[in-house]
Amino acid sequence: MDLQSSRCKIQTTALRWIIITMTMMLMLMRIGESMRLDLESGMTKCISDDIKLNYMSVGTYTVINPNEARHLPASHKIYVTVTSPKGHTQHHAENVESGRFVFTAMENGDYSTCFVAPGFRPPAKFAVDFEWKSGVEAKDWANIAKRGHINMLEVEVSKLIDTTESIHDEMFELREREREMQELNRSTNSRMASLSLLSLVFTVFVAGIQLWHLKSFLERKKLL
Repeated sequence: MDLQSSRCKIQTTALRWIIITMTMMLMLMRIGESMRLDLESGMTKCISDDIKLNYMSVGTYTVINPNEARHLPASHKIYVTVTSPKGHTQHHAENVESGRFVFTAMENGDYSTCFVAPGFRPPAKFAVDFEWKSGVEAKDWANIAKRGHINMLEVEVSKLIDTTESIHDEMFELREREREMQELNRSTNSRMASLSLLSLVFTVFVAGIQLWHLKSFLERKKLL
């Protein structure tokens, strides 16, 4: 009985540490970013995010109404454009006060979201609430739970699994980057060695020419 109780305690402690560790991993891997941007008429502000291939990305933006009792003035409308690392447009909206974009990354790299406040006289200042999520955080877990008829514990486990896969992909990418840096380092060292050898040969060649010229000059002057 005591042995079974001890085993149960060990299993419970181990499970607790696993949950704590995975929760910390989930917190570290939270990619969602919420911010408030201050804009002025004629101003452009861009936000970039490094998004991995095949990752889902979701963004929402809303212009803050300075006077909720009235409609948003025309000076507070904005233009919004989301572009990929290669310049492809993922989302574009004109003269809007709020919006949402969803896309799956078809390229690796920095995606940019630019907010443009058109010129207006007199200039107007206003703020935009912007939330941008990618990867695990971009998934609608509540809707997934509702459609799959699963409880929140299973949802959290699914989150942890996705987070673990994201960490694994990130580590693999870091290894690839390390390999590329090592290749670049070796290539640079090889080029530097070749350049040093070429510089040495050129220096010896120039020194030889100078000695030959000096010898010829002294012979003409009959000093040798």
